Amino acid sequence: MSGQEPLQTPTPTVNTVKLRIYGGVPPRETKIGKGFSIGEINALGLTVKEARLLGIRVDTRRKTTHEENINLLRAWLAKLKEHLEAGGAPPKPAFALTLQAKPDPGRVFKGKTMSGRKMRGLLAIKYRHTHHRKWKKKQLERIHKRRHEATRHKGGD
Repeated sequence: MSGQEPLQTPTPTVNTVKLRIYGGVPPRETKIGKGFSIGEINALGLTVKEARLLGIRVDTRRKTTHEENINLLRAWLAKLKEHLEAGGAPPKPAFALTLQAKPDPGRVFKGKTMSGRKMRGLLAIKYRHTHHRKWKKKQLERIHKRRHEATRHKGGD
């Protein structure tokens, strides 16, 4: 090993779902999973936080534990120990994936509702009808690279 690049993290194998369209028989026995289950991580004496700091993906929704995944992790940890003792780079942490929800397309655009106007500060009496103030405020947000309303929501007039 060259000692510079981090070690590739292993990928778990999980059972496939038996769907009715396949007649109750899966098209293949296993598939690549999103991460190792908590039971597989605990079988090695690690916590979820420690595993993620070592670069191991953890799927908290999975309940099954597969012996081949535990053996794969055990062998990978031994390889990682040798790699680090030889002066190799540690793996990057694998934090929990965050999913960004798309806005509901049926919801009213925030600029036309009372709460949206209140959020932008357009309901004060002296500024209620002044678009100039709104445009000036948006330009300042662009200059200072703050989030402005064009990045918050898509759509609308």
